[in-house]
Amino acid sequence: MYIYRTGIRLIDEKKGGLSPGSNILILAPSMSSGERLGYSVARPAPGEYALILSTVMRAVDLLDFFSESRIDPSRIGIIDAVSKLSTPDISDSTQVRYVSSPSDLTGIGIKFSSMVESIFNGEFADSGDALFPPPVRFYIDSLTTLLMYRRLEVIYQFLHVVTAKLKKMDAIGIYALNNESFDEKTLSLIKQLMNVVIEIKNEQHGDFLRVRGLPGVTQEWVHFQITGEGLEVVI
Repeated sequence: MYIYRTGIRLIDEKKGGLSPGSNILILAPSMSSGERLGYSVARPAPGEYALILSTVMRAVDLLDFFSESRIDPSRIGIIDAVSKLSTPDISDSTQVRYVSSPSDLTGIGIKFSSMVESIFNGEFADSGDALFPPPVRFYIDSLTTLLMYRRLEVIYQFLHVVTAKLKKMDAIGIYALNNESFDEKTLSLIKQLMNVVIEIKNEQHGDFLRVRGLPGVTQEWVHFQITGEGLEVVI
């Protein structure tokens, strides 16, 4: 069985990584490294692909971010929910698909399915290390933004469909959420769809995380930092 390494030694050394079909929720306060941790976990290993639903950055800025962070963008597809708000006539490419706004969940679903089909058909990127079925990491960089546009019940149903698709694909999902912005009912409902929850907190001496949902992995708070060398997590 294929295993997705996370770059988090706390997980990889104990479990080898994450099993296909896993869904990981990153709960982090604002101004923390939660979003960067999400990009680190979503970073595709050789032979893998990453699809990112960007509700925060334009695709062009996100690709620049990958290049500056020494992440090969050739195996990364982006569903851009930002750019059409300012550039309505912008057109899709193989690597980047655009939707009108983060509220367009139907459009997001269509673009996601289209990009997955391109990957499975070998149309997305040529590679000598291709695997089949192709391992895919899907990252939603801000559930917070989606929940600002649509009701909780609608987002829950959307995520229910997405997580089921990822499981069928033997892919994994990563989702970032600002835990300071929502009540416990909202957080509990979203957690129901997840296998693993990574919580982040800020303290005077840096960022700390703890992992829930993985037997054998400590649930204690652990200090961590993300380096500039490929955004690897160091614990």
